Amino acid sequence: MEQKRPLVWLSADSGENTVPSSLTSQWAIVPVDINTQSLAILPHWRGLAVGVCVVADLELAGLPLFAPWLEALPVSSWLALVRRDQLQHPAVRQLIREFCQDYHTLPIAPYRLSDSLGHMWGMSKLTEALASSDHASDYQQYALEGPSSAIRMARSLVRKFSITNEPLLIYGASGTGKEAAARFAHEHSDRRTQVLVNVNCAALPASLTQSELFGHERGAFTHALNKRMGRIAAADGGTLVLTGADELSLEQQSAILRFLQDGIIEPVGASRPIKVNVRIIATCSVPLEQRVEQGLFRSDVFYRLGNLSVTLPTLKERLEDIPLLARRALDACDGSHYQIGSDTLVALARHSWPGNLRELQNRIRQAVLMTKSLHITPEDLGLEPTGAPAQPDRFTLEAFRARAEEQAISTSLSLTHQNVSAAARLLKISRVSFYRLLEKHNLQLPSSINLNPGRGQGD
Repeated sequence: MEQKRPLVWLSADSGENTVPSSLTSQWAIVPVDINTQSLAILPHWRGLAVGVCVVADLELAGLPLFAPWLEALPVSSWLALVRRDQLQHPAVRQLIREFCQDYHTLPIAPYRLSDSLGHMWGMSKLTEALASSDHASDYQQYALEGPSSAIRMARSLVRKFSITNEPLLIYGASGTGKEAAARFAHEHSDRRTQVLVNVNCAALPASLTQSELFGHERGAFTHALNKRMGRIAAADGGTLVLTGADELSLEQQSAILRFLQDGIIEPVGASRPIKVNVRIIATCSVPLEQRVEQGLFRSDVFYRLGNLSVTLPTLKERLEDIPLLARRALDACDGSHYQIGSDTLVALARHSWPGNLRELQNRIRQAVLMTKSLHITPEDLGLEPTGAPAQPDRFTLEAFRARAEEQAISTSLSLTHQNVSAAARLLKISRVSFYRLLEKHNLQLPSSINLNPGRGQGD
């Protein structure tokens, strides 16, 4: 018997009694009640899932409760179930625009609702199949997935910035999923039905930059036997991703300045310029501000790229995502029948992950080849066993409390311009207790605290 497809039913009502019977016969319903369940403990299912978010049962004031769930749940496509009068509210329209691929107004029309969900499922399967054909970058398929606050915040920013046509800068260390974020921004934009063109800036020879990007006419130079369309013209109407834009030379930056400023290109050997409509997404491993300060990046090019920016977290900044990411990495290399126990997950969390998701993918692939059983061990992954305390105190309750206290100190001081009295009031503790926390964690106040004694420094 064929297994039912998972359908997440997100609502403010417990149980499955609100799900139409016409769906329960076709789908494996996963009910999620936003009032009783916690984001810290997300429901799990195997494989691809689509979802229905029942906005119809909510008052307008309760609408913000949905967004964190829509962001966190690993659902490929959402359908909003709304009352017709709710569509008059901008907040409802914004929620649908940001998170949903379709919506359905009450009363429920069973066949129309079933058709919409089936179409969403089919499109998600098609997208998944296309993505999985690129075996060299499997981790890009799931790089933005996970319940951690770090990846949810980055994913939310990318989603918000996808609506505009402004240039977008995506920062992140190697292996954090910058390509996935660029693709996510394109797929959630108004240009998603248009082409997505990638340009690997690191592999773009300076001498061929104009020909590659702008194209050339026949006979424009030696060996130019035919007219050739450039990468920018190929992206007309869609999105152009400049991968590794921080590696562009100053000469290459000068070549693209007019295009970035006016949307105009001039093919080599052409007699007239061409106007193009392209949305720019640039990915960088090094902050462009830093490259500008070093004299390695033109400030005028940076300002035309840097209107909006997102920084992807490293893997060690999103440890809560490791169980899901490890499972997704196993599924991507045909290892779905292997199991990862709690000891192995702890070993994964203890590792420093300098290579981020790319390293996780490689270690998982290594484990599938090396393991002698269906249970993957730390040794299979090339990691220290959990009995070897590489970082013995990192996951104790005391260690978590210490990190929370340090973050509270840092945040409160930042919000109060380094005013200890105000920071203590913000944390609802005395100044004496605040100084004890500083001493406990061996922290010192920034020297700027005494620079302006006349500006309300109460200490």
